[in-house]
This record gives sequence, C-alpha cells and structure tokens, in this order.
Amino acid sequence: MSVHDELTSVQRCLDDLYRSLGRLEKQLGSGGLEMRRIRMDADHLRESVALLREAAAAPAASHRPDLVTISDTPYDMSLWTDSDDEGLGARDRHAP
Repeated sequence: MSVHDELTSVQRCLDDLYRSLGRLEKQLGSGGLEMRRIRMDADHLRESVALLREAAAAPAASHRPDLVTISDTPYDMSLWTDSDDEGLGARDRHAP
C-alpha cells in the first residue's frame, strides 16, 4: 500500500473511533473526566494524522538539509592564540 492509502485507512479508523465515542457519550454522558480525556486523545490523533498527511504531500527533496562544504585547508593558527586546550587550560599557564 502507498503512504496515501495508509493515511486514508488511518483516517477511516479515526472516523469510526469518533462515531463510537459519540455513541459512548450518549450512554455515559460527556461530563466525566475519562470521556473528556479520550475525546482529547482522539483530537490529538486527528491532528497528528493531518500533520502526517501534510508531510507526505511535501516534496521529499525539501526534507534534506542543505550541505555545507568544509575546506580541507588548515586553519589560520592566529585563531588559536588566546584559546584554552580543552582539559589542559591555557598554553602559558600550568595546571593547579
């Protein structure tokens, strides 16, 4: 199955879940904490599926970050004159 088919199948299942939740609410009432929580969870699932659908519709090339070329030439040593060696401290000082 394609991604579109899978997302459509998930959407159908969510629609079935919403219908079942509606029937449960009629029988149990919608005032309980448990019912509100499961309704919020179903809403979050619906939002997540919508986000997945948008991500699947976007071109695949846009997901790839731009590559940065790093030169193999050595750095200018003057960049390191005031730096500390990690774990060793400054070049002109002794460790305590």
